[in-house]
Amino acid sequence: MVSQGIAQIKARHQGLKSDPTVIEKICAILEGLLDVRYSDVWDKSFHLISVTFDKLGEFSADLLPEALKNLADMQNMSDDDFSFRKQLNACIGSAVAAMGPKNVLEILQIRSLCDENEWILPILEKHIVGASLQFFLKDVLGFVKAIEKSITKLLKDDKLFSAKRAEGYVYSLWSLLPSCCNYTCDTSSNFRVLQSVLCDTLQNQHELRGIVCSSIQVLIKQNKEALSVSREEDILSEDELSKSERRAKERYTKNLAEENLKAIRSFSSKLLDVLCSIFLTSSKDAIGLLQPAISEIASISDKDVVGKFFLDSIRKLLDATKAVNAEPVDDSLMQIETNSNTNSMTRALLLDFAASLMPGLAAKSVNVLFSYVKPAIKDSDSLIQKRAYKVLSMLLKDAEFVEKNLDVLLELMISSMPCQFPSKRYRLECLYLLIVYILKDSSMVRKRDIISSFITEILLALKEANKKTRNRAYDLLIEIARACEDAGNDVRKDSLHQFFGMVAGGLVSGQTPCAISAVVTGLARLTYEFSELIGLAYKLLPQTFLLMQRNNREIVKANLGFVKALVAKSKADMLHEHLKGVVEGLLSWQSDTKNSFKAKVKSLIEILVKKCGLDAVKAVMPEEHMKLLTNIRKINERKMRKAKSSEDGDAMSMASGATRQSRWNHTQMFSDFGSDDDESDGPFSTQHTVTSRAGSKASTRSSRRRQADKSLLEKSIDQSTGEPLDLLDQKTVRLALKSGRKRTAPDDDEDEFEVDPEGRIIVREEREKRKKKPVSRDDDEADGRSSVRSQSVKKRKTSSGWAYTGHEYTSKKAGGDLKKKDKMEPYAYWPLDRKLLNRRSDRKASARKGMASVMKVTKRLEGKSASAALAAKRTGKMKHKKNK
Repeated sequence: MVSQGIAQIKARHQGLKSDPTVIEKICAILEGLLDVRYSDVWDKSFHLISVTFDKLGEFSADLLPEALKNLADMQNMSDDDFSFRKQLNACIGSAVAAMGPKNVLEILQIRSLCDENEWILPILEKHIVGASLQFFLKDVLGFVKAIEKSITKLLKDDKLFSAKRAEGYVYSLWSLLPSCCNYTCDTSSNFRVLQSVLCDTLQNQHELRGIVCSSIQVLIKQNKEALSVSREEDILSEDELSKSERRAKERYTKNLAEENLKAIRSFSSKLLDVLCSIFLTSSKDAIGLLQPAISEIASISDKDVVGKFFLDSIRKLLDATKAVNAEPVDDSLMQIETNSNTNSMTRALLLDFAASLMPGLAAKSVNVLFSYVKPAIKDSDSLIQKRAYKVLSMLLKDAEFVEKNLDVLLELMISSMPCQFPSKRYRLECLYLLIVYILKDSSMVRKRDIISSFITEILLALKEANKKTRNRAYDLLIEIARACEDAGNDVRKDSLHQFFGMVAGGLVSGQTPCAISAVVTGLARLTYEFSELIGLAYKLLPQTFLLMQRNNREIVKANLGFVKALVAKSKADMLHEHLKGVVEGLLSWQSDTKNSFKAKVKSLIEILVKKCGLDAVKAVMPEEHMKLLTNIRKINERKMRKAKSSEDGDAMSMASGATRQSRWNHTQMFSDFGSDDDESDGPFSTQHTVTSRAGSKASTRSSRRRQADKSLLEKSIDQSTGEPLDLLDQKTVRLALKSGRKRTAPDDDEDEFEVDPEGRIIVREEREKRKKKPVSRDDDEADGRSSVRSQSVKKRKTSSGWAYTGHEYTSKKAGGDLKKKDKMEPYAYWPLDRKLLNRRSDRKASARKGMASVMKVTKRLEGKSASAALAAKRTGKMKHKKNK
């Protein structure tokens, strides 16, 4: 059906007349879904059209050009009128992936970049797949050259703002290069031209080196994967790919991949030469970009070519080392330090470059590198030692190299045991690779000896402040245990238990608080990871509670973390067996009123209540601590009531018995307090910590601060793209300010009541309103503070004469109303008093006291007219004078 429609379209281009085919009618219906009538469901329309683009592939350029134009026109709609920007971008991205970027630009008639069509750049960068290098070399670089010419002209005319925007366009266009290399279809034919452009860019444009290096990596990695990955694995992984990506990947056959790599390999020497010259003069930040690209090129290059660059770098490295050893002694101290730092940086760069070439080195070259690394590991310079350990960790990934040099490596690691602080992470990496390799050996005695020599260093690394070092130590501990677990069905359990016993032995040999807490931390991690060790861990509980009696914060924190991990990973039936011992051990220590871990202990009790039930914990709870259990029960009941009243009460309910597995988190497990954030992702999520009023106020303040930060972030983010707001773009800034003004502009209502700070309505006379100057909204707060007393009105003239305004009772010297002779009392009213709502009777009574006095005169004059009331009042006064 699609082929028939394409054939009809081509025939019409030649002048033949024919009726629309079925596929053309379907596409016309889909285009109609973009009409304004369906604006409320445009998100569904975009999804449907995206699927159609994916299904039609390259044919969508002939069948759905009008749909693409309509989608592009929607990009000009403001965010206030259009709420499906994300879905729209995804739909256009599907068109880019299906019909190719060249067809998209031709249909939309984009021949130069400007404010109206710059939205296409991020979509192209994200969705280009299976394009040709020719498109980048001809079309994209054509845009770049035209813009670079305009930059020169703009700078001559002193239009700095426009020049900066043009430079941004150039960088955005170059950012399309990695996407154009994504399963590109013409690497073998166009790489010759591309490599000359890349080399020139690497040498002359520093800011584009990262883009060029990532493009080289994409080209080489995808072709290597096409050669190494089997077809079955390809099919399994294709479920996560879109149809356009799947089509592009299917074109990458092994023959095509071999041709592509051959084309790249023919220019590897030139690329390495350029990258080497840049690498040795680059900063630390640039090295991280260049090193992966050098490794990828070396992995596909001839070993002779790579060996040539390697030997050259080793010679320079030896010369730099000799220069360090031959430094004169009579120079000034400052001069010596400057030379030493320069030589250290040079040696570190050369060592990094030599290590980058490792994937393409022959065995002899690898041995040469190892011979240099051995003395460098013991170097007093921390920078060189760190680089040496890093290179050694790369060498140890080769199993054949480890097998040949195992004894030398073990001796080297033992002799260099106290390493400098910056080198610890890479030293642990080396230990990790060595021990995992050794544990695969069948010799149990040798295995235990090797582990014993390094176990102390591994455990102490768990207490490192550096997060990467600490995580590597955890990984090493788990990998050793896994190697024991994989030893075989007969010895698996015994081997794992023996390793756990070796770690626990540190509790006896540990002499310092740091060593003891490190051992307990390691036991907690193993218990959390391996359910087979929970039974052994319970046997350590008496010793754990004994250690908690020590007056040392570090030891107490580690032991509470161990108990927490044990309780979290235990099943309910096992917890019931040891419940009494756990509760008594925690609460006997918790009686110390000065400790700072009471919240942590309470959190553990809450976990026990959740897992074992309130009645089971109550049965073993000492009488003096029953108040704690009552408090936990009340908090749980309160949360249950709140959860039921909320929309997602089922998800928040504590009665849910879900036992979700959580990832290990050192900070959460060994935190000082049982906060709400603690264990929020774990199977023992409680979130029952009592929050005081001060804490609630603090949380309110922090939430307000977060809202303010969020509003500030929203102002600095372009809502149309989700990218940071381009402050150099006048149009974007203008739209952002306009939308912000629309959101914050108040409603101008002329009939709005004027209210004082106490909530009373202020009534002004009409002539006073005319005299009153218009006040801006910013001064409302100041107007609210003005006194109501100054707003009193004397008289108001109406069509029937003079209206009574109560001016007789106003006071010129004080606030409030005055009682005057021969006059009625001022108007009385009963103010609203919140004490009337108080549940306490004495508070209500005090609020009612004044009501009787207010109503006395009213009751006496009830039913009388105003004149009669005044006459009665005068008569009463005359009688009072006569009696006198």
